[in-house]
Amino acid sequence: MKKTILIYFLCSLSVVVQADNFPDLSFHIRDNWVFYGDEKGTIAVVLQNQTNQSIASQIHLDITSDDYLPVYSFSQQIKIYANDSIQTTFTFAFPAPGFYRCCIYQETNGQKSEEKKFNIGYEPEKIISPGDAQPDFQSFWDSTRKELDQVKPEYQLSELKKSSSKIRKVYHVKMKSFGNETIEGYYVVPVKKGKHPVIISYMGYGSKPWIPNPDNNPGFAEFVLSTRGQGLLEAGNKYGKWITYGLESKETYYYRGAFMDLVRAIDFVSSRPEIDTEKIVAEGGSQGGAFTLAACALDHRIKAAAPFIPFLSDYKDYFKIVHWPRVDFENYRKENPSVTWDHIYEVLSYFDIKNLAPQIQCPVIMAVGLQDEVCPPHTNFAGYNRINSEKQYYIFPDQGHDVPASWWEIRYQFYQKILE
Repeated sequence: MKKTILIYFLCSLSVVVQADNFPDLSFHIRDNWVFYGDEKGTIAVVLQNQTNQSIASQIHLDITSDDYLPVYSFSQQIKIYANDSIQTTFTFAFPAPGFYRCCIYQETNGQKSEEKKFNIGYEPEKIISPGDAQPDFQSFWDSTRKELDQVKPEYQLSELKKSSSKIRKVYHVKMKSFGNETIEGYYVVPVKKGKHPVIISYMGYGSKPWIPNPDNNPGFAEFVLSTRGQGLLEAGNKYGKWITYGLESKETYYYRGAFMDLVRAIDFVSSRPEIDTEKIVAEGGSQGGAFTLAACALDHRIKAAAPFIPFLSDYKDYFKIVHWPRVDFENYRKENPSVTWDHIYEVLSYFDIKNLAPQIQCPVIMAVGLQDEVCPPHTNFAGYNRINSEKQYYIFPDQGHDVPASWWEIRYQFYQKILE
């Protein structure tokens, strides 16, 4: 079925146009804004003239790759009669699977309107981001896991009675993790006796800690983990900017310990007598999405996972696409000029989600925001496309670094199906 992206220029136009009198350009989403197979990219622009005079105008469409390399540049001359509207269409072939940046603007009497920008996609499952894992990748993680196993967790639970309800009790949890670091979290468990499935939630980069609503998800236990230096532990953070801490080596890099914190969270819920250990699922957004995928790769006790807008993947391409977190690495190099980009990329390769993804064995459902300029879709699919287990994805065309409310029901139904 042919797909068209329909764009509207709205409001009044006048023959003598001032720059601040241009109409707003708003998006009217039709289908997914992601094209497949032999489909051509098709973008339609509708202009409405609400004046009593005809207007001559040019519509421009520029398309680049997601890392800003030029792909197409189109212009169309149009005439809009008084109190009328006109639709003009741009059609093009995609040069390769990937995501593309579109910029549309109008030019009338030498005056240029505000640019309207949006992303579209083509065959995202065919995006190839080759792995760059080092030869000792597996042995590094095997030895790291053995080090974690030598640390006694020393679980401590304190009930938070004011946060609990008649349906679920809430606990503050402390435990020891890799390097004998203390990590914390909030644990919510049904009052009803029996074995319960559990959702482990991994937090975004710099996210503030939250307690799951004790009146929600009555059939599930939930554990929200704060990794070292983040969330509940941010007040005493000794890891600076987490993403560049310890870049001197793979042994000292922040995410070595943080990834082991993810495993320790699985250890914790598995230790609880009220948890059905055959029904452990994991989720999280942004860094939490990356954590979800890393946890699945490093520990196969997770039975299903629902990462959304996942972070920490395909660094070389990532840094070409968006400003952050590249700027943090650039600043790190200014302070440590002897550290080369080659060294940084080698260290990061041990923690890159695309290199961990092939180890995932459980079913995965992933959510993507097509307009995301923090964790752009290319980086989401760099890891996703290297997962060999059962998987599916949802692309939300009008979402940036977020997901719509409908995602929570989608992922809940996914859990129910896997765990039934």
